[in-house]
Amino acid sequence: MSVVRSKAPPKAPAKAPRGEMVDVGGRRLRIVRAGPATDRPTIVLEHGAFGCAADWAVVQERLAAKGLASLAYDRAGLGHSEPGPRPRDGHAIVSDLAALLREIDENGPVVLVGHSMGGLMVRLYALTHTRQVLGVVLVDAVVPEVMASPIGAKAVAAFSRLLGWASQGARFGMMRPVAVLAGNRIGLTPEAAAEKRRIHGSAPHARWAAEEVGQWRTTSDQARAADFPPSLPIAVITAGAQKTGTALKAVQMLPALASRNGYIEHVAGAGHASLLGRRFADPIVRGVEHVLATARR
Repeated sequence: MSVVRSKAPPKAPAKAPRGEMVDVGGRRLRIVRAGPATDRPTIVLEHGAFGCAADWAVVQERLAAKGLASLAYDRAGLGHSEPGPRPRDGHAIVSDLAALLREIDENGPVVLVGHSMGGLMVRLYALTHTRQVLGVVLVDAVVPEVMASPIGAKAVAAFSRLLGWASQGARFGMMRPVAVLAGNRIGLTPEAAAEKRRIHGSAPHARWAAEEVGQWRTTSDQARAADFPPSLPIAVITAGAQKTGTALKAVQMLPALASRNGYIEHVAGAGHASLLGRRFADPIVRGVEHVLATARR
């Protein structure tokens, strides 16, 4: 008697990532656009260390509801973007963003929004592309002064070591369970949360995130080379109530305090990650609106 074995059903094809891939000179970066096409400035969103475009999903929805177009992207090697040349310091990242905006014919003006370590990137971009940048929103952002503090420098060094270990462990799948447990601290919508968990479990993502953080001091020095022009509108949104009065809050506020068109909002109850999520995203939108209103756009 012969036995007929049934074939296993074919695997469903992997779901294509949100957004689109853009060639920036022989390699591709993933971007996610949202909002209507208008003549108003585009809001360009820069994620933090170990982040990706999915981090901004809620903020993009809220901006779209206000009639504003936005663009989030994965930096080289992170998320769905292809790697770029080393070192992955601020100048390399800013060069990538400039090439990306050129390729999609986004000539500005733009409003730059940077979360966490992304604050260094948007500062450097604003200082090197002054005619293109209308204003900046810093979301619980890292500022160059952090590295000037012994405590800040030690914290960055510890984080760099942690990501180095994560990069090694991710090669053996160790980040996948971590991503399941901690992949949605932001409070994202289900689709974006699932995307972020997949990315956080990825070995290439961990590797290139570690490469960026390893260049933190260099990137900080690059961003520290000049100050924002006093006329540039700067909004600072920080996690936690103002009364907490931490040393980090004090330095985070400096760019807005130095601006003639500064704006500061402290978000009680928000954490560093959850500030981008469904519960706390509105203050970020208010920061963008301040920049646009100040610039009469």
